[in-house]
Amino acid sequence: MKEPDGLPNLLRDFSDAVAALAERIGPAVLHVRAIREGEDDLANGSGVLVSPDGLALTNSHVVSGAAAVEAILADGRTVLADLVGDDPATDLAVLQLPSRERFPHAPLGDSNAVRVGDFVVAVGSPMGLARTVTAGIVSALGRSIEAPASGRRIEGVIQTDAPLNPGNSGGPLVSAEAAVVGVNTAILFPAQGLCFAVPSNTASFVLSEITAHGRVRRAWLGVSIEEVLLPARVAQEHGVDPARALAVRSVDQGGPAARGGLAAGDLVFAFAGRQVRSFADMARLLDGAAIGVTFPIEILRGGKRMSLSMRPVEQPAAARA
Repeated sequence: MKEPDGLPNLLRDFSDAVAALAERIGPAVLHVRAIREGEDDLANGSGVLVSPDGLALTNSHVVSGAAAVEAILADGRTVLADLVGDDPATDLAVLQLPSRERFPHAPLGDSNAVRVGDFVVAVGSPMGLARTVTAGIVSALGRSIEAPASGRRIEGVIQTDAPLNPGNSGGPLVSAEAAVVGVNTAILFPAQGLCFAVPSNTASFVLSEITAHGRVRRAWLGVSIEEVLLPARVAQEHGVDPARALAVRSVDQGGPAARGGLAAGDLVFAFAGRQVRSFADMARLLDGAAIGVTFPIEILRGGKRMSLSMRPVEQPAAARA
């Protein structure tokens, strides 16, 4: 649309783009209500259908321990959903809606492609107000927050200033390309504009594990890591593209990482022959199939490139993610 003087109407173009995103994603968004024994009030949250056969993602803290889960679709229907499984360590859960029909759904995107400053839209049911749309930007990447239900840390989290409120939990964070790049999980009280979403790559891993095994099986190295950007010169010198790696913050004594020679301060950029750019990358590689298998791990230590060997074990019940 053009103004009389021939200049483009940027506000109208932006408005049209946001409305188009909302129209495209809206049919896949669920209003989730959890019924718990002994509680009069329903726990309200959100969810997003990610496959045409009725698989949906939501938050573990919304549905964990529920006697029944209701899902309200965009067309107004209310159906009972089965809880396929949940993973308190990432605050994610998988629901199955009755699969006698094909459902509108939203694709999971690649959260590794998300950049600080990218435009995003959040859709959900804040305070029970179904399919509310808010917009903002990605404020930061690689955050670490405490999982609401498990007390563990969720790593690699996306921070956004797209406004979220109680009830948005489990709803999608959507990119400008209409791909789900995160599952909204938490807000910080009483701060304004500090909102968080579990990356879609983590959600994809959890979804595949739960649908295949009913739970998330994890291999464990015994290491605390943080996502970092490498200086351009260092990345170019060592052929790390894009210039992202995982910084080792601490190593559990006696754990597989310590036995393999990994140390605090190391920068991990490849594991099992694959480049790792985010916590989600590492989590996908440390699935159940990695338990007891020896893998190479490529690191930078003191500016020098080194190769170590790691043999993950099954994650202890109380271990950090």
